[in-house]
Amino acid sequence: MSFTLAIVGRPNVGKSTLFNRLVGKKLALVDNQPGVTRDLREGDARLGHLKFTVIDTAGLEEATDESLQGRMRKLTERAVGMADVCLFVIDARVGVTPADHVFADILRKRSAHVILAANKAEGRAGEAGLFEAYELGLGEPLRLSAEHGEGMGELIEVLDPLAEAYAAREREAAARIADAGLTPETDTDVDEEPEEDESWRPSDARPLQVAVVGRPNAGKSTLINRILGEERLLTGPEAGITRDSISLRLDWEGLPVRLFDTAGMRKRAKVQDKLEKLSVSDGLRAVKFAEVVVVLLDAAIPFEQQDLRIADLAEREGRAVVVAVNKWDLEDDKQGKLRDLRESFERLLPQLRGAPLVTVSARTGRGLDRLRTAIVSAHETWNRRISTAKLNRWLTGMLEQHPPPAPGGKRIRLRYMTQAKTRPPGFVVMCSHPQDVPDSYSRYLVNGLRTDFDMPGTPIRLYMRSQSDQNPYKGRKKSTPSRLRKHLGKGKPG
Repeated sequence: MSFTLAIVGRPNVGKSTLFNRLVGKKLALVDNQPGVTRDLREGDARLGHLKFTVIDTAGLEEATDESLQGRMRKLTERAVGMADVCLFVIDARVGVTPADHVFADILRKRSAHVILAANKAEGRAGEAGLFEAYELGLGEPLRLSAEHGEGMGELIEVLDPLAEAYAAREREAAARIADAGLTPETDTDVDEEPEEDESWRPSDARPLQVAVVGRPNAGKSTLINRILGEERLLTGPEAGITRDSISLRLDWEGLPVRLFDTAGMRKRAKVQDKLEKLSVSDGLRAVKFAEVVVVLLDAAIPFEQQDLRIADLAEREGRAVVVAVNKWDLEDDKQGKLRDLRESFERLLPQLRGAPLVTVSARTGRGLDRLRTAIVSAHETWNRRISTAKLNRWLTGMLEQHPPPAPGGKRIRLRYMTQAKTRPPGFVVMCSHPQDVPDSYSRYLVNGLRTDFDMPGTPIRLYMRSQSDQNPYKGRKKSTPSRLRKHLGKGKPG
């Protein structure tokens, strides 16, 4: 187990840039506008030989009320309490501000280990601010440039003894557990032999990737906080609070899960701000990396045009989809509303017919057990594999029930069928004249697969392939070899 480092400081001092530098990826959004980061983002950092967990925090504000800035500050203070080491970052080009003095006093009281870093210190522009940093009474400041990677060696030297001390404490704790007889051999049951072809099932090494998407203010962050059982993400009545796509690991009643909270997605025509474009792009990337996508709707205004676009995007990306209707506790006529929701779902999203539709209340926690069951079921269907023998017996029955058309008098023969992939299920049908198979007949086969093999709602890919011979010279015009043409050119006319 590695130690945890929290990066704290005023807005726009370069915390997210430093976070991206430490994790080696552009995970956090970076912009010149202050206050871009609002939630806590964790990442696995590697710096030289050191491996640790790094937390990117919101910029420290002097507000202490229940405003958005005040709630951001409380979340950052929680990160300080969670972390083993705090890296307090100031802007060397701006110098030490009165707010820096206030936050230095807070960190001195709340954190056992505080490292002072003067960022943006490349060149002469940051020298004055670097010397001013001594005023804070936190020891010698590190001279860093997160943008250019300067000062990383000095950071390793400061972190190294702290990492050694933390590792020593971990070894002592492990020794005490061993002395008490609570070894893994005596404290756990022997696992049964894993079933064959079950490698897709979630595990601690490969947790189930779940992305929660939807329009702004649908309650995505509140829902994830309720699942976690703590106020881990920033929430409030304001729309568009979440900007980064935040990933969180948890054990959800025995199910290893990595949850992605995404920014609310508005219509493209309404997205004008550069920062919002980056946030939406980050959310779309989370959808591409997810296995199950939870499309969260607002019970008061469900299935708006943007909701349909988001659900269709998840289906086109080939992800398992679960539709969750939030704020269900505010509904009076629940049975009538649920009936209308199911009718609208079948009519407006035919490509996801049969996908789970779950009602939840992020505020009270009602319906979370149904949501977990729906996610597990959708993931199992998404990974389902069907044997070739079963598929061909099924295909014979489908052909007898409804043979393919013969466009232009050409008879289309569907010879055999096999499953080429899972995640999502993909099937290949070898046939004659694949280009002439109408889309309506492909839909007939896909709907039959959903019904007969119990695959409701999951995206299904069906490919028609020709079984003609694979002669690479077929269709080429015959030509005389160049050497023979040369020889014939030299010959005398007969």
